[in-house]
Amino acid sequence: MSKIIVGRYIPGNSLVYKMDPRGKLLITILFIFVIFLANNPITYAIITVFCLAAIFATRLKVRVFWDGVKPLIGLIFFTSLLQLFFMTGGKTYWQWWIFTISSYGLVNAAYIFIRFTLIILISTVMTVTTMPLEIADAMEWLLKPLKIFKVPVDKIALVISIALRFVPTLFDETLKIMNAQRSRGADFNDGGLVKRAKAITPILVPLFIHSLETAIDLSTAMESRGYRGSSGRTKYRVLNWSKYDLISLFCFIALVLLLLIFRNH
Repeated sequence: MSKIIVGRYIPGNSLVYKMDPRGKLLITILFIFVIFLANNPITYAIITVFCLAAIFATRLKVRVFWDGVKPLIGLIFFTSLLQLFFMTGGKTYWQWWIFTISSYGLVNAAYIFIRFTLIILISTVMTVTTMPLEIADAMEWLLKPLKIFKVPVDKIALVISIALRFVPTLFDETLKIMNAQRSRGADFNDGGLVKRAKAITPILVPLFIHSLETAIDLSTAMESRGYRGSSGRTKYRVLNWSKYDLISLFCFIALVLLLLIFRNH
């Protein structure tokens, strides 16, 4: 089972680490929308270079980002295959029943694969260089306009921060339970799909009990420390924009301009 990266902060001191979490979150969200501007090899090359530059700026090992992509590589391939076999247009190379391989399908499958991979990589850049609590603070800042409509932004940010914090913990607990089951002779890779599904059942019960116990302990700890919601509370972590955020936003604006310029080439 692959090591999950979501919610795992890896300490560092590069340019990306010095950015304000609000800037990183904003660029990550905008990147997901901007990537749809790419529609030809030149624009996809430009946006790939931008993503690789962001990875290089973290000064982390490539293995970290591979661990971020690996758990979803099956889903990426499956989505790409759907485009490959069901997208028609251009020159047809092979056809059988409802399946077709065409030039248009090949191009779209490649673009879908690149698009999903880049989105996961840029998201990994943010999660490994930003502490979960900082991500929650950035989300709270981003959702502030919703307070006008009486949306409980503070509570949403709290839920998000707790979820991000305990995703790696639950995954580690799952590995411990699986290793304990294996030591007792359990086999999670043998047999068909139904047998594998039945083999996972003994994992779910102790994992659910552990999750419930963790939630109770957390609520008790919060109550004992006098937590009564976010209204009127001051911020321990003060977020400040820096020159690194301006540099990053300038690079992102340059990316958008390049995509718009080369989009019709």
